[in-house]
Amino acid sequence: MFNNLTDKLDKAFHILKGHGKITDVNVADTLKEVRRALLDADVNFKIAKDFTTKVKEKAIGQNVLTSLQPGQLLVKVVKDELTELMGGDVEGINLSGTPSVILMSGLQGSGKTTFSGKLANYLKTKKNKKPLLVACDIYRPAAINQLHVVGDQIGVEVYSEPENKNPVEIAQNAIKHAKANGFNVVIVDTAGRLAIDEHMMNEIAEVHKAIQPQETLFVVDAMTGQDAVNTAKAFNDKLNFDGVILTKLDGDTRGGAAISIKSVVDKPIKFIGTGEKMDAIDVFYPSRMADRILGMGDVVSLVERAQEQYDEEEARKLQKKIAKNEFGFDDFLSQIQQIKKMGSMKDLVGMIPGAGKAMKDVEIEDDAFKHIEAIIHSMTPIERSKPSLIDVKRKNRIAKGSGTKIEQVNQLMKQFEQMSKMMKMMQGGGGKNMMKMMQGMKGMR
Repeated sequence: MFNNLTDKLDKAFHILKGHGKITDVNVADTLKEVRRALLDADVNFKIAKDFTTKVKEKAIGQNVLTSLQPGQLLVKVVKDELTELMGGDVEGINLSGTPSVILMSGLQGSGKTTFSGKLANYLKTKKNKKPLLVACDIYRPAAINQLHVVGDQIGVEVYSEPENKNPVEIAQNAIKHAKANGFNVVIVDTAGRLAIDEHMMNEIAEVHKAIQPQETLFVVDAMTGQDAVNTAKAFNDKLNFDGVILTKLDGDTRGGAAISIKSVVDKPIKFIGTGEKMDAIDVFYPSRMADRILGMGDVVSLVERAQEQYDEEEARKLQKKIAKNEFGFDDFLSQIQQIKKMGSMKDLVGMIPGAGKAMKDVEIEDDAFKHIEAIIHSMTPIERSKPSLIDVKRKNRIAKGSGTKIEQVNQLMKQFEQMSKMMKMMQGGGGKNMMKMMQGMKGMR
C-alpha cells in the first residue's frame, strides 16, 4: 500500500540527516522532495504546494529535542499534516433511520457492487444489524446476478425486480419490503457508468430524492489517482454525498486519491477496501493511514484484528496444553488459521513498523502458509498430537505426501520445537527467562 510514495518520502527525510537543527536552507531541499513525491503519487499540485508550505511554517524554528533528530521532527510534522489533510478524525456511518438507508454511487468498475456486499457483511458481523441488499443496477449485464452471488456468500438477502427497469420504484419497493420483514439497514446498489453523463447523474439524483437515504456513499477506485478526485467532485456537486469509500487499496496504489479527496470535496473517507474477500473492509483512520504512508506501520489496527480472532475459551485450552507440554501440530495449524483470518499477509506485514521497508523487495504471497499446511496435513493424527514420534522414516513419508522436500519438513520441525519452548517460557511469565527466549528467537524465521 503506497510503497512508492513511502520510499520517496523516506529518501526526502534523509536529506536532513546529520543536521543539528531545522533551518530555511536544509528544510527547503527536503520539502522539495516531499512535494515531488506527492505529485508523483498523483496528488493535486495546489494541494501538494499548500501542504509543504504548512509543513515548513510549522517546522521552522522548532527546537530539536535531544532525543530527536531534525529528520524525525519533520516526520512528525508531516505526519500531523497528512492526518489533517485526510480528514483528521475518524468518521462513523450514520445508522439512525428505521430502516437506515445507504445509497451506493460511483463509476462502473470501481468495485461498488462488491463493496456493497462487504459493507453488508461488516454491519451484520460487527454491528449486529440485519441488512438487505437492493439491486438497482438495471443496465450492466449480470449485475443483479452478481449481487445475488455476493448475498449468498455472506448470508444476506438480496431484493431485486429483474423485469422492472425503473430504479426509483425498485428502491422504494425494497424499503417497503425491509420494513415489513424486520430489516434495519437497506443498502442500495445503483448503476455505474464508464464515464460521467447527464442521464446517469439525473437518474441517481432521482433515486436519492425518492428514498432520502441516511448515508450516500461514493465508491472510488484508489488506483485511479487524480481522476478519482475529479469524479468525486462531479458526483458531490449533484448528490452532496456523505462520505467516500476507497477500494482496491491492496493494489498498486499511488496514494493521490486518499490524500487529495477530502481536501477537494470536503467529505470524509469512511471505509477502505483492502482485498477481494468479503471481510476485507476497514474503517478509515486518517492518523493510522498517515503512519502507514510514512512507513511507521499500523500496530493499533494489527492488534484490533488479532483481538477479533481471539477466542478466550480456545486460549484457556491452549494454555493448559502448553503447561502439560501437549502443544501439537493441530494446535499450531489452528493458530495459522487465526492469522489467515486477520487478512492478507502483505497487508499484515505492512502494519508492522519497519517491516514494509525491510521487505519491500520480497514477494509476499497470500498463500504463504500453504507449504506448512501441506506438511501438517500429511501427518497422521498421532504424529500431529505427538511430534516427538516423527523420525527420519516418517519425515520422508510426510515430505512425499506434501510435495515438499525433507529439508522443509526438518525446518518446520525445528521452528515448531523452538516456538514450543518459547511458549513454555512465556507461560511461566518470569523475567529471568527473557534472555533464553531471545536466544530461542534467533533461529526463527
